[in-house]
Amino acid sequence: MKWKIPLFKIYSDEDDVEAVSNTIRKGMFWKDGEDIKKFEDSIKNYIGTKYALALNSGTSALHSLLLAYDVEGKEVVVPSFTFVSTVNAVELANAKPVFAEIENETFGLDVEDVKKRITDKTKAIIVVHYAGFPARDTEKLREFADKHNLILIEDAAESMGASINKIKVGTFGHAAMLSFCENKIITTGEGGAILTNDQDIYERCKVLRSHGRSELSDDYFALIKNEDFTRVGYNYRMPTKIASLGIAQIRKIDKLINMRRENARLFSERLTKIKGIKVINELDGHFSVRQIYTVFIEDENMRNKLESYLTEKGIMSKVYFTPVHLKTIYRNKYGFKEGDLPKTERISKHVLSLPFYPHIPREDIGLICDTIKEFFDNN
Repeated sequence: MKWKIPLFKIYSDEDDVEAVSNTIRKGMFWKDGEDIKKFEDSIKNYIGTKYALALNSGTSALHSLLLAYDVEGKEVVVPSFTFVSTVNAVELANAKPVFAEIENETFGLDVEDVKKRITDKTKAIIVVHYAGFPARDTEKLREFADKHNLILIEDAAESMGASINKIKVGTFGHAAMLSFCENKIITTGEGGAILTNDQDIYERCKVLRSHGRSELSDDYFALIKNEDFTRVGYNYRMPTKIASLGIAQIRKIDKLINMRRENARLFSERLTKIKGIKVINELDGHFSVRQIYTVFIEDENMRNKLESYLTEKGIMSKVYFTPVHLKTIYRNKYGFKEGDLPKTERISKHVLSLPFYPHIPREDIGLICDTIKEFFDNN
């Protein structure tokens, strides 16, 4: 279907084009050039961690972290209200996902429910920062994890630049992952990164990133001597062209975040006046980067009808997210069924994400809001 207003568009400029072009013109080191280290330095300096490691996707980053923390045969507490890759990474690391409920303010893991899911097999907790909002219970989850000798990993795929009391997400956990997929805060098409202050975890992930190779300072193709491989690893490297694009994107991250926040303000200003809709608001001390714009429709049937109505008008919308525990693979493997996570399932039936991106025209915001108001006025 050709949409009048798509769910998102990628923001790019001539700096992005020139950055990639310059790498291509060099004619060498497209796989492992100097811009990878520069991109990693830009990431860690922006977030405030000691280490950042660039990979080819956020999923690769999360999978590598779980392997580095040796979760095999253990349990990892995760939300079901997330993209399936969060949970798939646990499975790929040969651990068991244990689903916990989310809270209804930022749709992050509910620390009180997490406490109920802990067993003697629990090794880690993954908190997802949804839609650009810092998860409400982030600090409490870290405190709980430390008290019980558990690992807290932040899935900050959607929330690069978000913060709590001016401390950026990605620094609250023992480690974190970022995603640079095309609809994220900055994008390289695909790509991801690991964040940590733990040198040992950083070094383990570095080995996993490149077939288990003992990485030295030189690129594989710049060496003539024989090398050692210390464990089975993966081809999770980020190509240089992608890193070059990432450097150009991160230079304008604050501009992109400000654009997103202003667009969210315009949406909320209009939509809060419509009875039956709730918008997600920042908590005190929290700073959201507004990766997607999600509304909560109080009546489930109205949510479904609104989604269909917007589609008829050529306005794309999408439910972010439907519960992972109800996907076929997890139903079949673990026997999950509807009713297992009633709070998560209820929230999922009431949320709807609207078209949203940094440079969305104001007239499109107006049209979307007018169309939603028209729907509710007639229903």
